[in-house]
Amino acid sequence: MKKYMSLVLFAHSIFALPFAFIGFFLAVSTTAFEFQWSLLGLMLVCMVTARNAAMAFNRYLDRDIDALNPRTAVRDIPAGRISPKQALTFTLINCAIFIGATYFINPMCLALSPVALFVVLFYSYMKRISALCHLVLGLGLGLAPVGAYMVVTGQFHIIPIFYGLAVLTWVSGFDIIYALQDEEFDRVNGLNSIPANFGGPKALKISEVLHLLSFILVLLPAFYTEVGLLYYLGVAFYGILLIYQHRIVSPTDLSRVDRAFMTTNGIASVIFAVFYLLDIVSGHWLF
Repeated sequence: MKKYMSLVLFAHSIFALPFAFIGFFLAVSTTAFEFQWSLLGLMLVCMVTARNAAMAFNRYLDRDIDALNPRTAVRDIPAGRISPKQALTFTLINCAIFIGATYFINPMCLALSPVALFVVLFYSYMKRISALCHLVLGLGLGLAPVGAYMVVTGQFHIIPIFYGLAVLTWVSGFDIIYALQDEEFDRVNGLNSIPANFGGPKALKISEVLHLLSFILVLLPAFYTEVGLLYYLGVAFYGILLIYQHRIVSPTDLSRVDRAFMTTNGIASVIFAVFYLLDIVSGHWLF
């Protein structure tokens, strides 16, 4: 189990999971649908298995590329801790569990489950096709709040779509920062990424624009539903942490990329979700 958790970098679930909670409790707090522990559990199963499948498939598909890159040669498949067959089997098992879980949620989630899996699995091919790979990764994680809202309601709604787009632009932005580490490797090996295709300085500018859009998108729900002071405080902290990660990384200094990628973004999503949930619990009485 420890090897498989390392394969899928389970700790990175912290990025999208808080937004899934936002989507779930948005539905519970703004519609006539009631909270159900069973639905919350099934939502978590879907989140974990979809991400497990996506990460394991990525490691399976990229195993030869990872072996060539000194930064990634220590990953589980190139290092021999997990075989390609084991990784692919793990992917298929998680896909099956994901689809099985949606069967017990509602017909809409079941019908759309292959679409969700296609999006999160297709990302692994994108570096071979287009520099837009970062946006496809963001789209995969951006399904979290939309899907979680649908778990409760079986319906689409504009507010979770705003949150989904916020995740899309946020994840795309920080994935561009992370890809700066492999700019030269990607260029030499014919792989597509925004840093490899446009260079580090332009890549950081694109990342900044995406993060500005993400900040705007987390503000937009306030125009469509009642929010209180705690919500705005969460948005403020989210924006500050977006700015911070751009202050600690430059094309000539990548020594703090890991801090920008994992620590700062993990904190940003958790803090925003916590303030969102506190705002719901408080009944917006602070504003």
